[in-house]
Amino acid sequence: MSYNTDMKLSHLKQIVTYLQKFKKISAIYRVTDTTIKIAFDKNDEIYFNMQRSNSTIFKAPYFNRSKIYNAPFDVMLAKRFNRSNILSTEIINNDKVIKIKTSLASAYKEETTYLQLEFTGKYTNAIILDDQNRVIEALRHIDLFSSFREVKVGQKLLPVPKAPFEAKEYKIDDIEKFLYDRYKKEQQTKLDSLKKQKTAFLTKKLKKLQKLYNKLDDVNSLQKEAKKFEYYGNLVLSNLHNLKPYQKVIKLNDYNNEEISIKLDKEFGNVSKIPQYLFTKSKKAKQRAKHLHIEKESLSSKIQHIKLFINTIQEAKDISKIALLFPKKEKNKKTKQDDSIEVFLIEGYKVMLGKNEKGNISLLQSAKAKDIWIHMKERPSCHVIIKTDKQNIPLHIIKSAARVCVDFTMFEKGRYLVDYTPRREVNIQNGANVLYNKYKTLEIDTR
Repeated sequence: MSYNTDMKLSHLKQIVTYLQKFKKISAIYRVTDTTIKIAFDKNDEIYFNMQRSNSTIFKAPYFNRSKIYNAPFDVMLAKRFNRSNILSTEIINNDKVIKIKTSLASAYKEETTYLQLEFTGKYTNAIILDDQNRVIEALRHIDLFSSFREVKVGQKLLPVPKAPFEAKEYKIDDIEKFLYDRYKKEQQTKLDSLKKQKTAFLTKKLKKLQKLYNKLDDVNSLQKEAKKFEYYGNLVLSNLHNLKPYQKVIKLNDYNNEEISIKLDKEFGNVSKIPQYLFTKSKKAKQRAKHLHIEKESLSSKIQHIKLFINTIQEAKDISKIALLFPKKEKNKKTKQDDSIEVFLIEGYKVMLGKNEKGNISLLQSAKAKDIWIHMKERPSCHVIIKTDKQNIPLHIIKSAARVCVDFTMFEKGRYLVDYTPRREVNIQNGANVLYNKYKTLEIDTR
């Protein structure tokens, strides 16, 4: 069941009255594909979700930016409105359209720009206009095939047709509380749905892994099988003169003169090949027994990783955390991803996590000198690498990656210390065991 948050005209009017107290736009940028964050005056942050037929305005205690947007619309948002003065904020044509008039003084002139936020269902949009009502840029470009009202750069924008009905009045007692509650209700509904969807997806993977783990042979059984086929091989070798070609079952007397039956998987025209066939089966059983612990450890670490993944989803407090855990796959990428490494995106920064020892080793070996390495302090944990591309990484990104490190290591909630340092400061000792001297420490509280 979806929670419809499309804005009511009555609510918009009251919100506009609230917005009229602000005199400046300090910063403005997209935080998701359809959500624009505006920091009014110094620190009043309000979010405008321009999703079609599900638009809303809200305030949030915190809201992680999903990525850095650099489309022409985003460039114009920053250029025209960052540090601009607000001249007026009003409802247009008594409809669900907010128009914010701003001015920005440059070295040459003072420029007037309008931000028009249209909460009109199917045609919901954010449009940047000049003082002649011409479109400078828009969140969505709309052609004449889609609507009689074209939204095209350089074209004059026609007014929104007046609604054919009288809107009902819905009084808001506390605007601040109303804006926070809208966010809370919408996010909780989306969060519950996402948790259910992603948990079901991972549970399916978990069941497959557990099924594979349960099907693994027992070491003792494999060792007995190896001895059995070696014994059969020697027995057949000493009785080749008694064998007939194309037999599926060989009956022989063993060394105690007791009759035994040896079943073959295939028929042999040349009986001299049967001993080698049996010795090969013995050798394969020995090898499986020898390497079984590797397969068990690999599957066990994958199962543990999925369980931690599910736990992290269940404990997620907001949608952005789940979005971080499931980044969109890059299109046309032919490079095969190492399945022992999990890849996340935090505000556009690539964060890589080792699912097991193999993944941890792979990360350590492939990381560049200036990449950031993260590990829980003085205890076993997964290794995490932030790809820096030689850029400075903001501290809040490192904190988010450190939280990922804890989430994929510990089921228990608590306060944990996490170390981080450039990869060049980490010396590999043996496998994924390392030594490092120069480092900084963060405290991550998961309670």
